[in-house]
Amino acid sequence: MPTAEEMLSTSAVAALGSILHEVDPRLQLTALRAAPAALPGTRFSERGRLVRDALLADLPPGFEPVDELFRAALTLEDFTGWMIWPVTEAVAVRAIEAVEFERGLELLALLTPRLTAEFALRTFLAADLDRTLAVVTTWTDHPDEHVRRLASEGTRPRLPWAKQVREILARPAVTRPILDALRRDDSSYVRRSVANHLNDVSRADPALAVQIAAAWLEDSAPTTPQLVRHALRTLIKAGDPDALELLGYAPPAGLTVDGPALSTAGVTVGESLEFSFDARNHGTDEVRLAIDYVVHHVKANGTLAPKVFKLTTRTLAPGESIRLAKRHSFKPISTRRYYPGEHALELQINGRPFGRATFTLSTEGSR
Repeated sequence: MPTAEEMLSTSAVAALGSILHEVDPRLQLTALRAAPAALPGTRFSERGRLVRDALLADLPPGFEPVDELFRAALTLEDFTGWMIWPVTEAVAVRAIEAVEFERGLELLALLTPRLTAEFALRTFLAADLDRTLAVVTTWTDHPDEHVRRLASEGTRPRLPWAKQVREILARPAVTRPILDALRRDDSSYVRRSVANHLNDVSRADPALAVQIAAAWLEDSAPTTPQLVRHALRTLIKAGDPDALELLGYAPPAGLTVDGPALSTAGVTVGESLEFSFDARNHGTDEVRLAIDYVVHHVKANGTLAPKVFKLTTRTLAPGESIRLAKRHSFKPISTRRYYPGEHALELQINGRPFGRATFTLSTEGSR
């Protein structure tokens, strides 16, 4: 991931000042010219706020002159990249102060192809969700894919790096018209945003996400199955039975599982644990299997916390059996801390648990 300086760099802020002065030489831009000196050592979000506030301090009052200034700047090719982010944030502040929702959103749509206006759109959504969505929904048939993508991405319930909009979290169905309009979009860039948006919905309301995905599959385009698989990935990993059944992984009637059998009863952090199991289809129809496994990690307070890991998918004919084996590493990683104690490993097939075995995990100091 690029650093804060590589994205919103001091040179980008200086270049923004030069562009705005070229557009309107009357601007003093005192705060913006001083901003680069305050940026070293700041985090990405802090940089954005610093530059946004500098712009707001330097720009003339009201929305009209801000609208004219940035529309003029858009005639210059160098007005692009991460300098656009604090510009969109300043536009959002001024537009909402002046109650110029429609004109402010129109300016965001013009700016978004130069980088993205998805973060600034959150300010409008938080101020008046329904008024903002009335405009954003019209973007779904915009000729520019960046604007169509902004309609989906900017309204995501859990957009990374962005402020949460509580009303969207409370009303996850409110953005469905946008998703329905864009799910068949010609652009994979837009469709991926739609899938990520529906994945966000699935975290708040799994049943709604499955309902939407089912409706799309009933009226499917060639790109729909892949979009739905990506959209339901969190539910699939969590073993949600409705999501799995929708994708063809029904409850595995007639399936028997022997295992998991562990290679050892104890393992030390830094080592690996091997396990194997057998599965057989005793039914009269073939079965599609989404096979995962769950490691139940000991937490600091001694309770267990499950973590699902993907293993494989298989289709078993009637009477067919398979043997699978896997090695799970307990090598230290930055995103997980291991605690000593009795852990457990469980198989998960089509969202259902099959078999469970315990083992002891030791740290260097606990042996």
